[in-house]
Amino acid sequence: QRIVDGGIVEQARQALMNIVAILATDGARPEHLVRLTWYVTDRAQYLAAGPALGAVYRELLGRHFPAMSAVEVKSLMEAAAVVEIEATAVVPPPD
Repeated sequence: QRIVDGGIVEQARQALMNIVAILATDGARPEHLVRLTWYVTDRAQYLAAGPALGAVYRELLGRHFPAMSAVEVKSLMEAAAVVEIEATAVVPPPD
């Protein structure tokens, strides 16, 4: 799969859209997320993009805020990637 062109905001948008799409395959929603870990290659870029990242987050995940951490890493496996988001969800069994 191709990495989205652009900076951290565009890549985070795509990562969050992927998370929402994966949740939907099992009938889950963003409120089922219990943890997000953001891996970023540039702490300063992440902090500077805070307001824009917050807007993208709320647009895609609403006002649900699971436990989150952000970790600065030297690089990611995909050379063009500047952010990777790991998500854990707890999905209740169907009724």
